[in-house]
Amino acid sequence: MSDEVQPWPVDIRVQRAERVLEIDFDDGATFRLPAELLRVESPSAEVQGHSPSQKVTVPGKKNVAIVAVEPVGNYALRIVFDDGHATGIYSWVYLYGLGRDRDAIWGRYLEALERQGLSR
Repeated sequence: MSDEVQPWPVDIRVQRAERVLEIDFDDGATFRLPAELLRVESPSAEVQGHSPSQKVTVPGKKNVAIVAVEPVGNYALRIVFDDGHATGIYSWVYLYGLGRDRDAIWGRYLEALERQGLSR
């Protein structure tokens, strides 16, 4: 087991009108994660595949919304989107990483869309 301190959420809010999930962590970090980013970076096998080479670029999710957020044990959330996607289990570590590296992840996503001739 790792001695590294794992991020722990102290508050989670869904801002439906803004299509954003806000998470405050115990180290003081606060992240605003757009539903579109959460959907296209879902940790599900449908999006991530079973290896990095199998990752799918998901187009057409610009207006996707969060329908529900459900706890999974004490380590993650399952996010249900209005397009029916509900298989991603977002661990606290995964959500923290998405927030911390949001700009780089988003940039790679936009580049992948352009390279593949896809749109948001």
